[in-house]
Parts: sequence; structure tokens; C-alpha cells
Amino acid sequence: MPFRRGGFALTPPSVAIFLISVILAVCALLVRYAHISIPIITPSRAFDVLAIAYVVLTAGVLIRGV
Repeated sequence: MPFRRGGFALTPPSVAIFLISVILAVCALLVRYAHISIPIITPSRAFDVLAIAYVVLTAGVLIRGV
């Protein structure tokens, strides 16, 4: 059941969207703080990956059916 507040209908994200955002966030944190080497994510781009994870999760909440 969507939650309505101020014209927005907020819905819980699907499990797949939630897992994608968590995996992206964990990878970025591991690169930044545990110094683990992931070829796609460099330490200078860790914040960008965290921002992408947040945008994915936000899209899952705001867009119905995602």
C-alpha cells in the first residue's frame, strides 16, 4: 500500500532494487575504507558510486513498480 504525503505516493522498493543499491554501497565502502581493489571502482570514485546507490534506491521508492 503506497504512503501518500504531499502528492507523492511512496512505495517500498523491490528486493532486486534494494540489493543492487546495497551491493553498490558496500563495494564503494570496501574500496574507500578497507582498501580492497575493485577494477571498476577507484578510490577517487567511491563517492560517485555511493551517490549512484542512493539514486537507485530513491528511484525504487518514488517510481511505482520498480
